[in-house]
Amino acid sequence: MKRKIISIDETKCNGCGQCIPDCPEGALQIIDGKARLVSDLFCDGLGACIGTCPEGAISVIERDAVPYDEYAVMETIIKQGTPVIRAHLEHLAGHGQSAFYNQAIEFLIERSIPVPDHMPPEQKVRSVASCNTQAGRMGEGVCHAGPHEPRPFAACPGSAARSIPRERGMGLRQPSGDMTTSELRQWPIQLALLNPQAPYFDNADLLISADCVPFSYANFHAEFLKGRILIMFCPKLDPDIEGYIDKLTTIFSSHTIRSITLLHMEVPCCSGVRYVVDKALAKAGITIPVDERTITIDGSVR
Repeated sequence: MKRKIISIDETKCNGCGQCIPDCPEGALQIIDGKARLVSDLFCDGLGACIGTCPEGAISVIERDAVPYDEYAVMETIIKQGTPVIRAHLEHLAGHGQSAFYNQAIEFLIERSIPVPDHMPPEQKVRSVASCNTQAGRMGEGVCHAGPHEPRPFAACPGSAARSIPRERGMGLRQPSGDMTTSELRQWPIQLALLNPQAPYFDNADLLISADCVPFSYANFHAEFLKGRILIMFCPKLDPDIEGYIDKLTTIFSSHTIRSITLLHMEVPCCSGVRYVVDKALAKAGITIPVDERTITIDGSVR
């Protein structure tokens, strides 16, 4: 069958192993100094390993592969202990893989293995209800389907569903006299749509931002966008990363760029913004000052 599965570019992989902890399913191993996909059966194709690869050697492609088998994966997962079981469940929940999540919970229940406290999908899935029933037989605290305190995701933080607590009334529309003025200086802003020869790039200070940043950081316009030309993209969801590198290379080579302010979210996959910029600068063979800032999910600057 044809399905999504990861692909590793051996020419880029340096064997650092940073991808291995982000694959609790056990599909990756370091063999002969390179990361290898050792079994199609264990790879769910969701790409949790992509964001931690410093060389950009991992991508998700579509090809003929044996179907992913959640039960076979769980046989491997349970041998690694409770933290890895939790990471796997949150990985599936964060990607909305309710069917596989159900199978994983059922696997644990069938083998009388305690279901660790974790962040389940927001929607109530069948296995959570059955887990609660089973919890009554297995002892209190085995499974929790109610509210959970947010915790860092161990598998794929970039896809994890989070609620951000706000005081009552915050975020409501303010009186017109207090409204923030837009500092946007050009259109379009998405890298896929930008013309690299546009005149507004001449002698520009660039703001290169991940898509989610303006929604997370309330003072985005006044603090970062003012006086800058904006370029936005998503290093995880946008498909043409090599094309983005080429387009930025053209922008850097064709114009005098005074500075680059780079903003990305704290989740691992978002660090790919820096990877794309660094590759483009290297390809252009020029040096431009880069001021990199990380925005946390709760809306602060790290």
